[in-house]
Amino acid sequence: MLLSLSSHNVIQYLQETGLCRSEDRASNKDELLRSSKQNLNLLVTLAGNQKLLVKQKRHIENNGTPHEFFNEWLFQQLLQQFPVIGNTSAIAPLILHYDESNSILVRNYLSEYSELGEFYHQKDIFPPEIATAIGTTLAGLHRATFEHREYRNFMATAPEGQFRYSFYNPAQGVDSISPEIFGTVPTEALKFYLLYQNYESLESAIADLAYEWQPCCLTHNDLNLDNILIHSRWDNLDDCLIKLIDWEACGWGDPAFDLGTLIASYLGIWLSSLVVDPTIELEESLHLAMTPLELLQPSLLALIRAYLNAFPMILEEQSDFILRVIKFTGLALINQIQENIKICKYFGNTDIYMLQIAKNLLTIPEQSVLSIFGVSESKIVNPLAKIYKFPQHEKEQQLVPLFYEKTRLRGC
Repeated sequence: MLLSLSSHNVIQYLQETGLCRSEDRASNKDELLRSSKQNLNLLVTLAGNQKLLVKQKRHIENNGTPHEFFNEWLFQQLLQQFPVIGNTSAIAPLILHYDESNSILVRNYLSEYSELGEFYHQKDIFPPEIATAIGTTLAGLHRATFEHREYRNFMATAPEGQFRYSFYNPAQGVDSISPEIFGTVPTEALKFYLLYQNYESLESAIADLAYEWQPCCLTHNDLNLDNILIHSRWDNLDDCLIKLIDWEACGWGDPAFDLGTLIASYLGIWLSSLVVDPTIELEESLHLAMTPLELLQPSLLALIRAYLNAFPMILEEQSDFILRVIKFTGLALINQIQENIKICKYFGNTDIYMLQIAKNLLTIPEQSVLSIFGVSESKIVNPLAKIYKFPQHEKEQQLVPLFYEKTRLRGC
């Protein structure tokens, strides 16, 4: 990396790029925001209270995803070239500058917005209106780009002189245990890999999901609650309630993956509030959650209904769409567990419960729809079916009987 940004040189860098005037230097200030091993995040306040978020990718040669910032910049170019998407306020372009050689990205900082995950944590309320806005916005993106080759070709662009795959199938299972894992994963976390490998039906379900993956539109691919911003006056606005940010992973993908990842992020609120004790069965722990699933269900139902209302054609093209959303939700929970092991080096009872629920979502999606949304799949689809005629998906015969000991979701 040619230049390493810090609070000592970020103002000078912005001046050299023309984003900051030298005469305003005395009024400039900056602060280090929450960063990670991959990204450095600096918030710079300029004259007139204009705020910029300056991000720099760390160790880009080692993290395996060198195109992330380029990808977000490319998405910015797509919004400008295709106004049908760029005019959507929730995904309007925010990026001001991209420095490929130094892996630096600068975008406007939205002072009146906060992360939705933090909003839920602080307020402990889950208004369906917010979920409705998210579902409508996401459906608008998927609908506008659905099966449009020009969008797919545009997002397949690679940095000059480089090559990258146009498609990435996110439905990947957990790697087998090898000698190398013992040097990176603590002993107590190895239990996750042992449990996973004992669930043959789980591995099979993920393999089937990878086979069923249907890339057909532009997808965010990392749509969790921290990548959605909520306006401070959301309850007084008719528009601009939310913003979808951090499009580093976006690409041509499967819309069910976006929805499944988002639903899993909501379920994370519920699962992180479970009362966990070795003497308490899973079913009882689910009932004792500090944030019960019933509190989240109105938002989850509003999310899926708003999405389908705005993009009903997806049910015509993919009759099993809702079931695949549920499966991707289970996959996303497994990815959350792996991320927790990677970052926190920990795998506890809460993670065991999360793995059991993820298994149910992946292996018995029909029953899990009722558990997650509080209503059956038919009740989600029927209001739309009165207007549109959707083909019914055929249920495949189960050739191998499956047994799920004490791992069923409430209501299944």
